[in-house]
Amino acid sequence: MRTIAITGSASGIGAATAKRLEGEGQRVIGVDLRDAEIVADLSTPDGRRAAIDGILELSGGKLDGLVPCAGLMGLPDRPASLLVSVNYFGSIELFEGLREALAASGEAAAVGLCSNSTTTSPGLSMDIVEACVAGDEDAACTAAERAGSIQTYAPTKLALGHWIRSRATTEDWIGRGITLNAVAPGKTQTPMVAEGKAHPVMGPLLDAFPIPAGRDGRPEEIANLICYLLGPEARFFVGSVIFCDGGTDALLRPQDWPAPMPAPER
Repeated sequence: MRTIAITGSASGIGAATAKRLEGEGQRVIGVDLRDAEIVADLSTPDGRRAAIDGILELSGGKLDGLVPCAGLMGLPDRPASLLVSVNYFGSIELFEGLREALAASGEAAAVGLCSNSTTTSPGLSMDIVEACVAGDEDAACTAAERAGSIQTYAPTKLALGHWIRSRATTEDWIGRGITLNAVAPGKTQTPMVAEGKAHPVMGPLLDAFPIPAGRDGRPEEIANLICYLLGPEARFFVGSVIFCDGGTDALLRPQDWPAPMPAPER
C-alpha cells in the first residue's frame, strides 16, 4: 500500500484525487483547513511547518506521493498576498520539506497544480513570478498587492510551473527517484471556481472563457490525470506540465506550442 499526501483534500480536485486513491486501496494523508487528518493553514510559515511535521509523523518518514492541491482564486476583495502565500509558497515549501520522505520511497512521484491561466492570461506580472521563484515571499506579496488579486492568480501558477520544471531534472529529484510534474487544469467544477462565478466582477470573466469542449471540466477528470502521474506507468514523465482544459490553450494559441529552441547566436 502506497502513502500519498494531498493538500486541499477536503474539496474540489484534492477531494476527487483522495477519493480515487483510497478507492484503489492507497493510504491518503489529507491536509486542509477543515475535514482533514491534518488541519493546517498553508498561508503561514507555521502552518506549512505543521503540515510537514504532521505528514512526516503519519507517514513514518516515508512518502510515495505528494499532491499540493490547496489554492485560492483571485477576487477583488481578497488580499493578493494571500494567493502568493497559499498557491506558491504553500506548495513549494511542502515539496522541499517532504523531499527526503519522498526519496525514502525509491519510486515516488510529486504532482503540482498549475493552471491554463498561465498561458491564456495576457500581461502577467513577471515581478510576482520572479520574486516567487527567487524564494522572496515578502517581495512577491508586495508585487502582488501592486498588481491586484485578480491579476495575481496566474503569476503564482506560472511561478510554480517554472519551479517544478527547473527542479524536476536535478539530482535532488529525479536523481533520487522522485518524478516531479504538474497538471494545468482549465475551468473546472470546483468550489473555488463556483466562488468566482458567484462574484459580480469575476463571474462574467469566467463565463467568457472559451472552452471548445463546450463545458467546464470535472474534478474527477483532473484527478484521473493526477493519479496516472502518481502511478508506476508514468515514470518517464519528468518536468512535464500537462494541460487538461477542454482545448482552451490550443484554441487561443495553436501555434505557440511546441515552441522551437532558438538558434544559437553566432
